[in-house]
Amino acid sequence: MKRTISILLFWGALCLCPRAYAQSRTDEQMKQAQENLTKKEYIKARYLFLQAYNSFASQDKYDKAVECGVNASSLYHRENYYKEAFELLRSAEQMVAAGEQKSGKALPGLHFRINKERLQMYINLKNPARAKELLNRLEETARAARNDSLSNDFLYTQANYYYTFGMNAQGDAAINRLIGQYKELKNYAKVNECYQTLINIARKANNAGLVARTYDKYILWTDSVKALTAQDELNLLKKKYDESLATIGEKDDSLSTKQYIIIGLCVLAAILGAALIFGGIVLLRFIVLTRKQKKAIDIANEHNDLKTRFIRNISVRMEPTLNTLDASQPGVQALRSFSAHIQELSELENSLSQPYEMEEKNISIFCEQLMDKIREKVREDVTLAVNAPKLNVKINPESLERVLLHLLANAAEYTPAGGKIWLDFKKRGAHTHQFIVSDTGCGIPEERCENIFKPFTEVKDLTQGDGLGLPICSLISVKMNGSLTLDGGYTKGARFVLELHT
Repeated sequence: MKRTISILLFWGALCLCPRAYAQSRTDEQMKQAQENLTKKEYIKARYLFLQAYNSFASQDKYDKAVECGVNASSLYHRENYYKEAFELLRSAEQMVAAGEQKSGKALPGLHFRINKERLQMYINLKNPARAKELLNRLEETARAARNDSLSNDFLYTQANYYYTFGMNAQGDAAINRLIGQYKELKNYAKVNECYQTLINIARKANNAGLVARTYDKYILWTDSVKALTAQDELNLLKKKYDESLATIGEKDDSLSTKQYIIIGLCVLAAILGAALIFGGIVLLRFIVLTRKQKKAIDIANEHNDLKTRFIRNISVRMEPTLNTLDASQPGVQALRSFSAHIQELSELENSLSQPYEMEEKNISIFCEQLMDKIREKVREDVTLAVNAPKLNVKINPESLERVLLHLLANAAEYTPAGGKIWLDFKKRGAHTHQFIVSDTGCGIPEERCENIFKPFTEVKDLTQGDGLGLPICSLISVKMNGSLTLDGGYTKGARFVLELHT
């Protein structure tokens, strides 16, 4: 009998050990993923989160599986792998649904977290319609769960949605509703948390106005809390003082001298308390403003460095592969052009503080020569005109030619037969002049005007152009101590104005 029991215990231990080992290994994977995420080693973190997600899912650890899945999804769409991110969230939702069916219990918190991550992706993709659908679904989940924590989380999420899409009034209403609930409960710590969370939401949405308004409200709230606390303390002191007076009155009149001493001490304490509160308010204002400015500068510098390294890495990694491909293929030519452009873009951004060398040139001759270079590119019966005086001006010929030839080539491409392209030169002051390229082509759609000088704002077929020409021209213009702009008032085609300061 004892031998049989020993054998059963032995086999039971063998069955349990692999499961315990697997669980321990999965917990270690999750811990390592968090550590890599803290170190900003995002690819390693994503891989480990995916491994931990699959392991937890196989062990029916739904809470931890969803946590790992959402973190991995966040790292996917951080690198613009939205397809993989959505597929992972869909898998997590199916896992939760299967878990609900197996256990017979609803898991609204897990559905909420998955849909919250989906909502964040649609916000990042600037898709307000789909984001609104997810927001409504989150509201239904929070309402059905009847959970204060989910309800509060929903209000934060709702405020984030409204602020991101510029609906500041609705965002204020959502966050004020939550703050009002905590104020009624006199839970001042939660009110502080609301303001801090709102500041983080505004920063992520790049809403400088909201950040400033929230800081002002937060400072006013901090002042009012200190005033309320001081008033409570003063009321407590007054209550104790009144009790002391009653006790003294019941005893001997000889204690009247001590009564006056107590009154004097209370007044002195109130004065000192008021002075400390005032000093604390001034110091807090200074600290908040200083931190805000330092944080804004650090974030801007960090983003610029990350962008530069990212662009360089793309170019370096593409070049060896491109050299092995058939250069006659349009796709290969487009990729090579794209690689050259992003290298040039990176070099320009790093050398903006180094001005070009200038030399005097006859503007009339210079402009006529530029126009001659595009005559073969224009369609039939397109009129080319140059309006430039015979005037010597200090310029950097190579850089100026690069910008103007790109603008004229674009004009030639989009101006139909019988149209007109002209290049004007105008002096706007003793040290300011303009080169104006105009055409009678199809113009630029209004929705694209805002981002034409920004790189990487749209996904397009590289064989149709990479969209980096105008951003490069804009940076060259800045390096020439000038600016390149689109004339929004011109409606007969497109008109670009290059303004230089000498």
